[in-house]
Amino acid sequence: MAYTLLKQFSTNDIKGILFDLDGVILDTEKLYSRFWQEALKAYGYNISLEDVAGLRSLNKNLATEYLEKLLSTKINYDEIHALRVKLMEEWIDKNGVEAKPGINELLDYLKGNNIAYAITTSSPQDRIKKYLEKVNLYDRFNLIFSVKEVKRGKPYPDIYLYGAKMLKLEPNECLAIEDSENGILSAFRANAISILIPDQDKPTNLALNSSYVLADSLNDVIKLLKNSDYQKR
Repeated sequence: MAYTLLKQFSTNDIKGILFDLDGVILDTEKLYSRFWQEALKAYGYNISLEDVAGLRSLNKNLATEYLEKLLSTKINYDEIHALRVKLMEEWIDKNGVEAKPGINELLDYLKGNNIAYAITTSSPQDRIKKYLEKVNLYDRFNLIFSVKEVKRGKPYPDIYLYGAKMLKLEPNECLAIEDSENGILSAFRANAISILIPDQDKPTNLALNSSYVLADSLNDVIKLLKNSDYQKR
């Protein structure tokens, strides 16, 4: 496990952490990819997992635009999305979800060093609660913000600007942890210190250029923070 600094910044300036949910806290991105692909196939559209990855963190309007451009046709996004949700929920109800390695250790570290943190995600609140409860993490987050609470979804910066504001911090005082290009762009455009932990695919050049740190796992975030003077305070 390791991390690579892509841009210079001081870890001593970090006062808060903003977490994406899927692919960062929960190992669910592989399920979104699988069931988006299955739902689209049920409607006669065959797309690769690489193309499905482009949907990550996009809101309805941007996702519809993305798919219609990709498929060169108009689609009924609501129907396809509803089927994706149905298939995925049925699978999770039967099989559960898994937390990403290192999340509990990172939360312990943040709490022990009085570092504020929150979730800033594109998922709706009911799904956030349901999934986090399945891995005994819901009660560990006092602040959970959904993109539904802001005007524009990722890759626009709104959710990270909102999350920083609710922590009563400036965005550049927050480390924003993301796994996807759209999420990283959202964090970077908000002027947060974006850290990329790739999940389902290799990071694009755009994602790397919009990241301050490239890491292998959440355990690397602990290593990064330990390079600051938090423990001396």
